[in-house]
Amino acid sequence: MPEDIELNSLRRLIKHQLSNPKSLNATKLINSGIDNANNITREQFIDDCSFTTKSEIVVDHKNNPPFGSNLTRDLKSYCRLSKTSGTSGESISWLDTSDDWSNMLDAWDVIYNSSGLNTEQDIIYFAFSFGPFLGFWTAYEAAVRQGFLTVPGGGLSSDARIESIVDCSATVLCCTPTYAIRLGEANSTGSKTNINTIIVAGEPGGSIPSIRARISHLWSGAKVIDHHGMTEVGPVSVQNDVNENTLSLIPGFHLAEVIGIESGKEVDIDEEGELVLTTLKRNDNALLRYKTGDLVKKTICNINGKEILGLEGGVLGRIDDMVVVRGVNIYPSAIDSVIGEYDQVSEYRVLVKEERSMKEIEILIDLNSDSEEKALIESIGEKLRSVFSLRIPVKSVKNGELESFEFKAKRWITE
Repeated sequence: MPEDIELNSLRRLIKHQLSNPKSLNATKLINSGIDNANNITREQFIDDCSFTTKSEIVVDHKNNPPFGSNLTRDLKSYCRLSKTSGTSGESISWLDTSDDWSNMLDAWDVIYNSSGLNTEQDIIYFAFSFGPFLGFWTAYEAAVRQGFLTVPGGGLSSDARIESIVDCSATVLCCTPTYAIRLGEANSTGSKTNINTIIVAGEPGGSIPSIRARISHLWSGAKVIDHHGMTEVGPVSVQNDVNENTLSLIPGFHLAEVIGIESGKEVDIDEEGELVLTTLKRNDNALLRYKTGDLVKKTICNINGKEILGLEGGVLGRIDDMVVVRGVNIYPSAIDSVIGEYDQVSEYRVLVKEERSMKEIEILIDLNSDSEEKALIESIGEKLRSVFSLRIPVKSVKNGELESFEFKAKRWITE
């Protein structure tokens, strides 16, 4: 009988958490009746262990400052500090030991290998400021460890980054989907680059066909690879070779579930739900059944003869970002998909208003050309009506009035 690697990893994780009896994780396990890891099954763990929420983590960090109670080693054993972006609440500091950090670099090895990169040919350019966010730090260090020539964009302007990409003959670009578009549009001189692959992360977009097509067009047909992860759980998934609109979980790094929003129970294939993750290779600051807040559509992918959980359409949106407008559920990624079809729109904002105790939205667009404004607004309005069966007001603003983004875009504003 083949070894169940995932189950063995889960048992090691549980044993490690129980070794720190005052931690949030150990308390959660013991209160769930799990006080021994030896004979636990995957099904027992899922049935008995309660979920972990971000609000729990925030409270735990406040009660056990500054890094929470889940550290299983002495503080001197931790060598990395990252922070969540704070886009869905308070920013949280997260510590990693060298072992856990190395495991996350292993996950990026999978991403690079599945993207078809070659250390003999590829030069990777990282177009982001090296702040405290985990995502592209692990990407950068994994690339260095593999032996790629790596080029940090640091705090350069977009024009300077284009110049640097050309000067070093970079073939691979790593950034957010929003910035891939912005950087492509910033190349006003039409400088010829050697970029043939763009790995995007940090926000939905890379799995949205219209956004991916727009990025590829701006970069002379470059292949666009989507990936997603979180500071709290590390790298999670990568676009698979079978279906470019689907993300596959990176094998071995997480015990994953997709649960119904209302039921809290595992959904069926082709149903939508919230992604729940248990970190199997981040034992020294782990999370058990963590409700990520990511809305996904469950599917199964066959990768190298193995069935792996897939996320059809990538991350569809954040559950707490959904707005109900006249009975219709609207997620930011759905608006992204529509607006992404219009190259004339350089930026947009969605204003969320409340009128007569009901939510309404209005879209502001910033045009990057001298296109016929009235015709374009009418076209976008008709497209929105076709997709959502709703009339959504669309208005233009003065060119350059809306801020552009380098990291995660913040386009939804509640008034």
